[in-house]
Amino acid sequence: MLGLHAADITMRYPTPRGALEVLSGVSLELAPGDAAAIMGPSGSGKSTLLYILGALETPSSGRVTLDEEDPYALPESALALFRNRKIGFVFQDHLLLPHCSVLENVLAPTLVDSSRDGPADRERALTLLAQVGLTDRIDHRPAELSGGERQRAAVARALIRRPRLVLCDEPTGNLDRATAEAVVSLLIDLHTREQTILVVVTHSTLLAERLPVQFDLVDRRLVRRRVDERG
Repeated sequence: MLGLHAADITMRYPTPRGALEVLSGVSLELAPGDAAAIMGPSGSGKSTLLYILGALETPSSGRVTLDEEDPYALPESALALFRNRKIGFVFQDHLLLPHCSVLENVLAPTLVDSSRDGPADRERALTLLAQVGLTDRIDHRPAELSGGERQRAAVARALIRRPRLVLCDEPTGNLDRATAEAVVSLLIDLHTREQTILVVVTHSTLLAERLPVQFDLVDRRLVRRRVDERG
């Protein structure tokens, strides 16, 4: 079945006092076009879960598949290519390359794939930058942009490879309320256009309530909110 599937994910970290369990029996299913928010207190394991879903951190047990492919069954080189082609990331800190222009930053994920099409990639980058309102900023470096502009550039970069899955870790955490609302609207609009699977980890109730599916990560487990629990 197409989509994102996580089954019985557990994550433990070794400590001097024994294993620290951060996630326990977490399961999740999202279809193409779904958008979900994951909420929970600091230290609850939200970012850890996001990194596992994005094939950045191997779970202690359980299974993750994206469009029926298990990234953790791939050799390291194939895993890196899987992440590059199928997953887009937006972090709280935009992580733009400081010495590169906005356009170069958006194109950066295309440079590691020998099968890339340079002219087509550039055309898509320019289209995405127009959609996020940065056409007049393509030659600027990150230090010359506002916080909201940097985050919009990060959104464009996340979408450059037409990923199946877009993962956002506190994407509005460093933004003021007005800018945060603009970035959220942009994320949702581009998600709808691209029909990605969107997963957003956030502390913001306002952001979470913009997404049709909401989860709470409580006591190491993921619990889907009922409609009457929202707001």
